[in-house]
Amino acid sequence: MKKPLLTRLAPWQASHTRCAPDCDFTYSDSAMNYILIVDDQADIRRLLSITLGKHFEVIEAENGTEALFSVRRYHPKVVLLDVMMPGDMDGLQVLDAIKADPASSDTLVGMVTARGQQADSEDARRRGADAYFIKPFSPIQVANWIHEQLQT
Repeated sequence: MKKPLLTRLAPWQASHTRCAPDCDFTYSDSAMNYILIVDDQADIRRLLSITLGKHFEVIEAENGTEALFSVRRYHPKVVLLDVMMPGDMDGLQVLDAIKADPASSDTLVGMVTARGQQADSEDARRRGADAYFIKPFSPIQVANWIHEQLQT
């Protein structure tokens, strides 16, 4: 069975990890401030990784299955989650699963999405989202929100 690739960016780019559900990467440090970025668009993941990688260990996932695996494995403090993704689960279903699991229910979840209707934002907040960022968004705004939330 072929194992998925685990990639690390060069040190000047960010502190960064990408691991699929069945990879054998075992690094774990409970003191790390992990941020999980879940988006099917590599450019969005890279933009956020570069912005946040100076202060956090960044983990990436490109679909809902990878996202839930990473939440269970790394226990990130924050998940940045796209709503519309390919695969078995969209972002709202991932949000539901994160908030329903006692081990991750206190994880901060910021939705990062192109869905800009007020009803979409209200639905995400009703399901437990802590923030809602509409694409195109400012990565600095996302970083500031994360820093504010983790300081309280």
